[in-house]
Amino acid sequence: MRIVILSDTHGLLRPQVLDYLAGADAIIHAGDINTPAVLERLKGFAPLYIVRGNNDKEWAAQLPISQNFTLGGVRFFLIHNQKELPDRLPEVDFVIYGHSHRYTDQERAGVRWLNPGSCGPRRFHQEITLAVMELREGECQVEKISIPHSEEG
Repeated sequence: MRIVILSDTHGLLRPQVLDYLAGADAIIHAGDINTPAVLERLKGFAPLYIVRGNNDKEWAAQLPISQNFTLGGVRFFLIHNQKELPDRLPEVDFVIYGHSHRYTDQERAGVRWLNPGSCGPRRFHQEITLAVMELREGECQVEKISIPHSEEG
């Protein structure tokens, strides 16, 4: 199973991101989508697991703030800002979050914490990144994808 993990697209789906979405079995988006058009475009690629970010306004009111789900036997908890985590986290293998625009992949107390960074407009001089997860026969591999950018964006 191939899962593409995004966050902070802020209204922009770059052509390079679309290339990674082609052939995905699932897409996880950790919020700050910014426009319904991006949401609709993502739905055309694969089943979508998504949460509302702090920049997702009235149009996104129906999107959850957090959600937990299982894909390929791996248990996920998804939220935009990790500072808004519930006091008691459900039993999960991965916490996926966004908000900081900074790629992070670390293990804490047996749980893997992944922020795919931002693949929308470049902000704060951060890299433009996303993650691709491969789930095969109980094995999970995550690859950080860096997208080259021009000075403009």
